[in-house]
Amino acid sequence: MANNPVESLPIIAITSGEPAGIGPDIILSALNEQTFSARLVVLADPQLLKDRASTLGLNIDIRTLNDSSDITAHQQGVVSVLPIQLAKQATAGELDIANSPYVLETLKQAGEGCIRKEFDAIVTPPVHKGILCETGVHFSGHTEFFQAQCQSPHVVMMLATNAMKVALVTTHLPLKDVSAAITEQSISLVVKALNKDLQEKFGITQPKILVCGLNPHAGEDGHLGREEMDVIIPTLNKLRQEGLNLIGPLPADTLFTPKYLNDADCALAMYHDQGLPVLKYSGFGNAVNITLGLPIIRTSVDHGTAIDLAGTGKANNGSLNVAIQHAINMANNAKKFSK
Repeated sequence: MANNPVESLPIIAITSGEPAGIGPDIILSALNEQTFSARLVVLADPQLLKDRASTLGLNIDIRTLNDSSDITAHQQGVVSVLPIQLAKQATAGELDIANSPYVLETLKQAGEGCIRKEFDAIVTPPVHKGILCETGVHFSGHTEFFQAQCQSPHVVMMLATNAMKVALVTTHLPLKDVSAAITEQSISLVVKALNKDLQEKFGITQPKILVCGLNPHAGEDGHLGREEMDVIIPTLNKLRQEGLNLIGPLPADTLFTPKYLNDADCALAMYHDQGLPVLKYSGFGNAVNITLGLPIIRTSVDHGTAIDLAGTGKANNGSLNVAIQHAINMANNAKKFSK
């Protein structure tokens, strides 16, 4: 254990998101309203945060640091910043393609800092994919960006609230393509990555994972589809032989009930809109998006840039609070696991 208690606190890097969106707003309000038990640093243009704080009427101390060695324990009302300069002054609510390289640079530096072990985790407010892609750089999302940067062969998307965790076998696929993507390989890769990170980053010794079927009633013994009998059940049986604690496949319409959820650590859905509507209904605005399967820790908010709310003071920082706290908890668990 470090002699200095501050040195035992994880360092969490927070990117600023789309500068014209609510990213700066929710960062400022979150760090102004409470103290987090961590060393927090925002990768941003300090002037962007100062301008937005003025627009929002927030009296907050924005401190520009020289490098990561200057990061100290977070104090309520203080924002520590590692500076990255905007190309143009940002105006709340007005997208500007000139600042797209700035957004990508904040992500790049955050990821590199984690890879170098300067940071223990990354928290990402929302970016605007459209304006990033207009630069000619294909940007499909944070998950894919960090996957490429870390050269990770496979990643898993999980959303979590304080009461529920839901991971996905497939993510942003058209519904007509989902069945073909449910294979022994895809299920095995996701389940193993999920089980590993539940152990290493969530501190769960023997994770219990609920697995959804693909079809109504989990296929009804093949009468409503054969994916369960032909692919899902044989794959789960093989994984159980390797020691994984898997329950299912269960019908999705009954899996997401207290009877099952209260006795499990995570649910695994076969496709995006099978699992996430339930989680977002129960905790939208207080949920966190987590990328598993990376060698680094990355959490994110569960909402978009809300360009129309930027600078109005109406943006809700609840999801960012949860994302920061999850990043802190995961970083602390990862340190314990590595000892």
